[in-house]
Amino acid sequence: MASPTSSASAPPGHHLRLWWRRRGRGGAVGATFAVALLAAALLLALSYYAASLTRAPTPPSSSSSALVDLTLVRRAEEKGAVCLDGSAPGYHLQRGSGTGSQNWLLHLEGGGWCWNLRSCASRQRSVLGSSRYMERQIEFAGILGNDKFQNPDFYNWNKVKIRYCDGASFSGNVKDELQNGTKFFFRGQRIWEAVMSELLLKGLRHAKQAFLTGCSAGGLATFIHCDNFRALLPKDSRVKCLADGGFFLDVEDISRQRTMRAFYSDVVRLQDLQGRFLHCGPNMDLGQCFFPSEVVKDITTPVFVLNPAYDAWQVQHVLAPEASDPQRSWLECRLDISKCDSNQLEILQG
Repeated sequence: MASPTSSASAPPGHHLRLWWRRRGRGGAVGATFAVALLAAALLLALSYYAASLTRAPTPPSSSSSALVDLTLVRRAEEKGAVCLDGSAPGYHLQRGSGTGSQNWLLHLEGGGWCWNLRSCASRQRSVLGSSRYMERQIEFAGILGNDKFQNPDFYNWNKVKIRYCDGASFSGNVKDELQNGTKFFFRGQRIWEAVMSELLLKGLRHAKQAFLTGCSAGGLATFIHCDNFRALLPKDSRVKCLADGGFFLDVEDISRQRTMRAFYSDVVRLQDLQGRFLHCGPNMDLGQCFFPSEVVKDITTPVFVLNPAYDAWQVQHVLAPEASDPQRSWLECRLDISKCDSNQLEILQG
């Protein structure tokens, strides 16, 4: 790229002045020609400027929505509804308008889970475990966007993004704060209840239509809280749920181990979730309680399940986690499906 001070990027008048100096003081005819050319260039520039002033301004795109402020839950510590590090949880609320002023869309943020104190301690120092690190403003897009053409169904609804900072899909409720001498707050259930209480007071209790959504770990949280969300709203309101990319599978990995179930067992044990789910039977592995395939059995509210057939995250962490592939034969396939051999593709199909 040319330097900003290079002649290639200089204005036309600058080139004419350079030409004038190179020609010297002689050549009256040439000088007159140069002045005339310079005058023509200036006249052309002024004409273009005048035309730009009269041209109608281009309206800003409706998709470039304003940034939405972070709202921290009031008296969160008093309610015990806090993030992993003890800070107040938060959400972003953009008010609806017109025909959408009494409709609400809530989106539960995703971001995986922490399964032991070390991983939870790491999250305490990030946006996934502390509101101290959360952006104070975010831009709403996609299903939260306000572009009528890109988001025709929900563009003018009241829209909320609920930030995820508890490490267990908004489901833990451990009273004890000390774990091995360090403070950890596993209070996802209380966060859910506290945020809902505030939103109900802000108009959610009068919703004509309400839609609970979430992605990844937020998708799992959508399954977990779908019926409770329905119960909070008027009986004559229209309520549905959408779990996006949150249907995690309880299957054996390529080494014939149930890596994901063992992982979920650690999450359930750490945040004491076994008593949280009515579907958790005494003969059921702890990890099974947390899988959507079990949670969804008890849901009575209409729920949509959106998940890609070849979920990249699940291929890498459920089907072919690194620990299950010591020979690294799945290394390329797990990162890029186009590099899978016929046998691997057959396993993926299965």
